Amino acid sequence: MLQVYPIPAFKDNYIWLLNRAGSSIAWVVDPGDAAPVITELAARGLTLEGILVTHHHWDHTGGIEALLDYASNTQGGHKIRVIGPRNPAIANVSERVSEGDSLHLGSISEGDTATAIKVLEVPGHTLDHIAFLIGDALFCGDTLFSAGCGRLFEGTAAQLHESLAKLEALPGDTRVFCTHEYTEANLKFALTAEPQNTALADYADWVKQQRSEGLPSLPSSLARELAINPFLRTGTDSIRAAVAHHSGIKPKDDVHTLALLRQWKDIF
Repeated sequence: MLQVYPIPAFKDNYIWLLNRAGSSIAWVVDPGDAAPVITELAARGLTLEGILVTHHHWDHTGGIEALLDYASNTQGGHKIRVIGPRNPAIANVSERVSEGDSLHLGSISEGDTATAIKVLEVPGHTLDHIAFLIGDALFCGDTLFSAGCGRLFEGTAAQLHESLAKLEALPGDTRVFCTHEYTEANLKFALTAEPQNTALADYADWVKQQRSEGLPSLPSSLARELAINPFLRTGTDSIRAAVAHHSGIKPKDDVHTLALLRQWKDIF
């Protein structure tokens, strides 16, 4: 059974630690900072076997080199695997992957088809962005957040819409492990865009309670996001009406709705 633990980093990042029950081997996803990863590995008595990277931004890659040095110096010279997008600008990636590639993470997934990894290309936030699906666990970086999505730094609204549609097609019980604790801020916008959504209001109450106790709001689930995330609801009458009212422009289609919604969120 795959176990996933959050490692808080910076102001609002999560580095996800993956470990198979009964194993002393671990992987991490998007380590922007090495120090909290090293602390967590030591506390749990785990050996780092590899790193998964979703895209090139520094807060997802900044700790890779130090973790390579850590493994070399403290794990008997063991060279860890670093799996990431086919973007040569990301240093120290040993295995560059794209959609359609299936991977196994050594002792975490060896002999267990339920934890074979699927790679999904999800550009929009960045052009090189990929996501990793391991069983029912989706590691989607900054493409999809709970109640939100990533800014369009490099890609287009059409690309992001296609990427989100790809994630929407996954089973509803898929667990969504994004890389930032943005949920409360995202919910303020979502409630402004869709104030009559009772599922959204109920979720906002739950998240407020979680955060007041110092607990993560993540992982979410795909079924929940389909019910409350405005960026996955661009085909609904309520979101289209809200976008038209705010922008003064009647959106032509889902992509246009997403573009206007993202522009609204950028200045919210």
